[in-house]
Amino acid sequence: MLKKFSFVCILSGLLAACGSSNDRPLGEFSEDLTTAIGVNGYLWRASLDAVAELPLLSANPASGTILTDWFINPEVPRERLKIAVFVLDRALRADALRVSVTRQELKSGVWIDAEVRAGTELEIEDVILGGAREMRIQTIRKD
Repeated sequence: MLKKFSFVCILSGLLAACGSSNDRPLGEFSEDLTTAIGVNGYLWRASLDAVAELPLLSANPASGTILTDWFINPEVPRERLKIAVFVLDRALRADALRVSVTRQELKSGVWIDAEVRAGTELEIEDVILGGAREMRIQTIRKD
């Protein structure tokens, strides 16, 4: 819950609080997930959790790529964003994760690329890394 709240706070710098929700049954998390897919399972799951409020366009655990579709908040209808998350390694490390945010504004009926608030991508990475570490700690405590 804290991760989602933090993520929504980050996005509020770009858009007002998200209004949609995607229920994605992710099942029970296990240590085996870290080797069953092509990338670190903790980072993968935490990434999916972080973007759960946005419409998902694609998610490929073999390549570690998660792409959201454009999201338009009804409170800010002339602005939209999409996020790409790349889990790059099987290791649970900060350099195994990259986030890219694209923001556009509607001007004269055409969507134009716009600046993303500085630090937004790093803040999202921090939320994901924190969630991944938390899952890892919970898994260790279960053993």
